Amino acid sequence: MEILEEKINGVEVLNLTGRLDAFSAKDFKEKVGSLAKEKRVNLVIDMGAIDFIDSSGLGSLVASLRSVNKLGGDIKIASLQDTVRSIFEITRLHRIFEIFDDSFTAAKSF
Repeated sequence: MEILEEKINGVEVLNLTGRLDAFSAKDFKEKVGSLAKEKRVNLVIDMGAIDFIDSSGLGSLVASLRSVNKLGGDIKIASLQDTVRSIFEITRLHRIFEIFDDSFTAAKSF
């Protein structure tokens, strides 16, 4: 998985591309941890280009996102594919993290 960073309206946006599994989620956890240490804890996570996600990768992703919430940060999720959106709804993650159709709209909501 590749993590591309950009800023939209001063908000950090992480665009995830490729395969999200336990191994690649480790890189994501490290990236989110480094941003949290820098006190940039308002994030948009764009998952539109994820082409595979397994349960261990999703579990690691959610653990990372919840750790940011505990630090007082706020996370918005953007561009979920239908299957991943269904997982978010089944596991009630959509009640914890707001979901938007695109990164720009998510970044504007801060």
